[in-house]
Amino acid sequence: MASILALLKDRPMHGYEMIQEIGERSGGAWRPSPGSVYPTLQLLEDEGLIVSASEGGKKLFTLTDSGRSEAETGPEAPWEEAGRGVDWEGVNEIRQAGFGLMEAFGQVWKTGSADERKKALTVINDARKKLYLILADEH
Repeated sequence: MASILALLKDRPMHGYEMIQEIGERSGGAWRPSPGSVYPTLQLLEDEGLIVSASEGGKKLFTLTDSGRSEAETGPEAPWEEAGRGVDWEGVNEIRQAGFGLMEAFGQVWKTGSADERKKALTVINDARKKLYLILADEH
């Protein structure tokens, strides 16, 4: 809620635009889902802190006077907390490993025989189990 109010202090925005802004301003550490943003926008509107107007089939949200007062007392940039302490190099390694795994699995699935597909599923399922065993510390 604080993030939405802080964003709307800058200018009126559409819901999707807010999702993108929070993602950018947090350096990619936090990208709220539409399923969390839109109900929050409705709640803020119900509370009289924001108003919406239709613009080209989309809703444009603006702070009301009471919403501006609320935003002024809230945190200036709540999204900054989401990016603090994130190991971006590690996140990138994880992302590359995951995409690489899915790419290889996709190739087997598209071009492999039924037997090769079955083997690929076994590899994926075994890998998932082994990852959970790491957490259980049962190597």
